[in-house]
Amino acid sequence: MKKLPSHETGSGNVFADLGLPDAQELLLKSEIVAELARLLKAKKLSQAKAAALVGVAQPDLSNLLGGKLRGFSVERLLHMIAALGRDIEIVVKPAKRSKEQGGIRFRRAAA
Repeated sequence: MKKLPSHETGSGNVFADLGLPDAQELLLKSEIVAELARLLKAKKLSQAKAAALVGVAQPDLSNLLGGKLRGFSVERLLHMIAALGRDIEIVVKPAKRSKEQGGIRFRRAAA
């Protein structure tokens, strides 16, 4: 019988699991971009019109929606979400467990 390869349970952050620097920021950006994609799909706009609406060039929006996060700050991505008529609220609270550094999390509010 063939032995199955061993596996590890992920941390919940694929970027951290891959050992990438700035893993927490990459996860946050990817979650914001997923929400951006969801909002744009709901508006049923062409990519050119969507790009104009959120204030970027169409090729940049195409790259962003294709997972190329480089060159886009969290702040810029949040401004793009706001341009689509969404309010953004940033909440600072104590960490769930006493540890030196808290986490950063993106959560979409119910519609």
